[in-house]
Parts: sequence; C-alpha cells; structure tokens
Amino acid sequence: MADKKQNNRRNNRNNGDEDFNPKFRKVRKKVCPLCADKNLVLDYKNGDQLRKFISDKGKILPRRATGACAKHQRDITLAVKRARHIAVLPFTQN
Repeated sequence: MADKKQNNRRNNRNNGDEDFNPKFRKVRKKVCPLCADKNLVLDYKNGDQLRKFISDKGKILPRRATGACAKHQRDITLAVKRARHIAVLPFTQN
C-alpha cells in the first residue's frame, strides 16, 4: 500500500514531463533597473533612491537580488558607500 502511494506521488510530480526537476525550475531573468530606465541616474545624495539597493540591516544587496548588471552594481556600491560617508545612509540598522 505504501509503495503505491509513493509511486503516485512520483507520477503526479512528473505529470508526463521527463525533464521535470523541482530543484532546477526556470526563473525569469531580472532586468537591470538602471538599464531599463535610461532617464534614471544614480545619485549618491539621493538616499530614497539608494534604499532600494540596501537590505533592512543596511547591507548592499547582491546582483541576484537587485537584478542589476555588473556595471551598474559597481555604480550602486560606489554610490551607497559615498552616501554612508556623508551620512545620507546609515552604515548599519539596529
């Protein structure tokens, strides 16, 4: 009886798809927010704009989280670090 239930679970999971693997599902590629909007200019003095790219603890979010391209991720990092030094953004959140 237990073997039948286990086989049913496997078959239901597949649904006739031989290439189905729950660990590797297709994830849509994120589009860089700075490449998508050409009018958007990153400014280290604009704290509200930079808050989208830092976590609730104050850490800079990685590319996989922000969806930024490599070039713009470097610009984001530089802008956040500059904003921290002039006290627009905090170094850490408590």
